[in-house]
Amino acid sequence: MNRLENKIAVVTGGSRGVGKGIAKGLAEQGAIVYITGRTVDKDNADVPLSGTINETAKEVNELGGVGIPYQCDHKNDEEVRKLFKKIKNEYGNLDILVNNV
Repeated sequence: MNRLENKIAVVTGGSRGVGKGIAKGLAEQGAIVYITGRTVDKDNADVPLSGTINETAKEVNELGGVGIPYQCDHKNDEEVRKLFKKIKNEYGNLDILVNNV
């Protein structure tokens, strides 16, 4: 039984570390997870990094959730507003917010 099926979650800082782990845990319960972060592609990162939002989204999908990568710098209020507007337009609500940044 997927206890979080059809629940909408946002995990900030979901490229790696704790954020990635939380996103994967939500996926195991069937959640739709917006994974936010600045790193989309390792090849274009300024410094070597261990993960990207695209990689986390792929793992979320493989675990039974729906992973949606969303590039966002949470220091930029306008980018954050756009994220939540997108969620409202696509799903109407947000059920879970994990503020990991």
